[in-house]
Amino acid sequence: MAGRKDDCIFCKIANGDIPTNSVYQDDNFNVFLDAAPASKGHVLIVPKVHYDNAYSMDDEFAAKVFPLATKVANAVKKAFNADGVNVVQNNEEAAGQTVFHFHMHVIPRYKDDDVNVTWKQHELTGDEQTEIADAIKKEL
Repeated sequence: MAGRKDDCIFCKIANGDIPTNSVYQDDNFNVFLDAAPASKGHVLIVPKVHYDNAYSMDDEFAAKVFPLATKVANAVKKAFNADGVNVVQNNEEAAGQTVFHFHMHVIPRYKDDDVNVTWKQHELTGDEQTEIADAIKKEL
């Protein structure tokens, strides 16, 4: 299992060294309000042990994340009567990760809100799709 990093702000917050507005805790995670929320009720799911990103986690620990995300998404949707919920997780700087301790955002969404979690869609030919699928299969 991973440990804590002394210079990691999320290790400190998740383990109670720095106070925060926690909404849920268990042995593995601390769920707390995002300090710069995209919408009212935006929370972060943060492991108490340090993982840089999703692909640094072992399978056993990773399997604990999504059941909690489902529980939290249902809670924020109900608490704020949201029209939907984004569950977002970024890995590395190019993907938008700014704190390099694995965390998952749960963001309540509302019709016509100004939260922007989108991307430009690209069109691929059948041959391009096959080539891309084959490249991923090779690595699995």
